[in-house]
Amino acid sequence: MKLQRKSGLRALTVGAVAITGALVLSACGSDDNSDSSSTPSNSASGSSSAASGTNAGGISCATGKLLSSGSTAQQNAIETWVKDYQQACSGATINYKPSSSGEGIIDFNNGTDAFAGSDSPLKPEEVAKSKSVCTGGQGVNIPMVGGPIAVGYNLPGVNNLVLNASTLAKIFNGKITTWNDKAITALNPGVTLPSTKIQSVHRQDDSGTTDNLTKYFHGAAPADWPYEHAKAWAAKGGQAAAKSSGVAALVKQTEGSIGYFELSYATASSIPTVKINTGAAAPVEATTDNASSGIAQAKVVGTGSDLALDLGAAYTTKADNAYPIVLVTYEIACDKGNKADTLALTKSFLTYIASDAGQGKLAAAGYAPLPTEIATKVRSTISALS
Repeated sequence: MKLQRKSGLRALTVGAVAITGALVLSACGSDDNSDSSSTPSNSASGSSSAASGTNAGGISCATGKLLSSGSTAQQNAIETWVKDYQQACSGATINYKPSSSGEGIIDFNNGTDAFAGSDSPLKPEEVAKSKSVCTGGQGVNIPMVGGPIAVGYNLPGVNNLVLNASTLAKIFNGKITTWNDKAITALNPGVTLPSTKIQSVHRQDDSGTTDNLTKYFHGAAPADWPYEHAKAWAAKGGQAAAKSSGVAALVKQTEGSIGYFELSYATASSIPTVKINTGAAAPVEATTDNASSGIAQAKVVGTGSDLALDLGAAYTTKADNAYPIVLVTYEIACDKGNKADTLALTKSFLTYIASDAGQGKLAAAGYAPLPTEIATKVRSTISALS
């Protein structure tokens, strides 16, 4: 499959993100994902949801309130989408709490959220639990946001750092501890690397970004990463920080550090990112176009209306300009049995973000739009939600 290519990538600034966040929060309520005027959280909404027609911007609006939470990797995309949707649809309030993929799935399966964001597809036991809140149906994985997991570092004087799967796995597993280790210098001829101690930074919360990074380690360097992939960090040592924003902030302020987060966090904070030696003609940079080439090898492994993807082929690719550390964020929703007071707004909002207009917002925020063939399946799934 082939992702749409976008040129002229424009990085978000910290100020832009802050302003967008402020606008979203002012419209949606506090970061605790609650609304003082809403009904109790297990209703997943503070008021009834109903269709209200198509506005001048082409969005088929609905009214009401939605609660949602989950992946911080898609936070910057969601903030843009929510802001645009609420400006177009004045009767709608959508509150997305950026917590973690794990927490989002828990909230969804507890009946708190109308939909959740997750950087990993639902596990079988999570699907089974979703049946208790999706009357007559179950939670399904709807891919919505693609992009690279950037590996950012703080090493003054070094602006072009190359690593491979083995060295990265060893760094995050505490087996390579200084920046002038011979394994790193061999990948960076002509670069003067200091003897500074490496300080790796990982997520302290259950994270789909962690799950996808460790899937890459497990797939591309199994001898150097003796753990199964998981949302919870398994290796010893290193420093932990909450959410992608916390990891990026700690890397930004800590000399000698290295961490992982969605690309927009690196561009927003001007954090340099590692190029990956995959065996291709040249090391591959973390860009949306290069991530597109990696994600293009994914296969749909979900059945029916579930669109879970297998990204395994991306991890070991040697194709030129194919970045191997990629993730896809899913919106988790009930295929059947959605609550009557949130169904119309859930479908309306998801329809917008899966549309050409919604997906067209992604490249400027450091994400990769859905490929046409996947986008078509996504729109069909959303249309059939009931």
